[in-house]
Amino acid sequence: MTATSAWREDVIGLIPALRAFAWSLSHNGADADDLVQDTLIKAWSNRARFEPGTNLRAWLFTILRNTYYTQATRRRREVRDETGEYAGALKVGATQEWSVAMHALQAALRQLPPEHREALILVGAAGLSYEEAAEICGCALGTIKSRVNRARVRLLKLMDAKDAGDVIALEPRAYGRRN
Repeated sequence: MTATSAWREDVIGLIPALRAFAWSLSHNGADADDLVQDTLIKAWSNRARFEPGTNLRAWLFTILRNTYYTQATRRRREVRDETGEYAGALKVGATQEWSVAMHALQAALRQLPPEHREALILVGAAGLSYEEAAEICGCALGTIKSRVNRARVRLLKLMDAKDAGDVIALEPRAYGRRN
């Protein structure tokens, strides 16, 4: 009998003890069988590491125990989701549409005259009042209102929109603002 076949026979003789130990850890027959199978695969793959003359039983039980705890740690990180409800809640809407819209908006804003762009951003994006924007720009209230109106009309034309309803309305969250 060769050393490999003797080792194999010794391992086969320990399978009932391994299964009993696996069941004591998992409390489930199917899980215990899987655990023993994983242990035997690891033992066979690493049989060259086993030192003849040492305790084969202890070596196999150590592999089984470590395999069990590794799997237990992995299972704690997993979420059981047979119905797909959890995965469904994690879905994120497509962002490409927003990205395209934002790039189009940025390109259109760059085409506006600087004073119109400034007025529109202060009132539309930053949420300042016309009075505050007028004070910041150092001009009359009517001038700011006129600039914002002209900027809006020009922006709609640049973005090929018939009216403001055709332009994707950006939520305040898009700029980090809260209602």
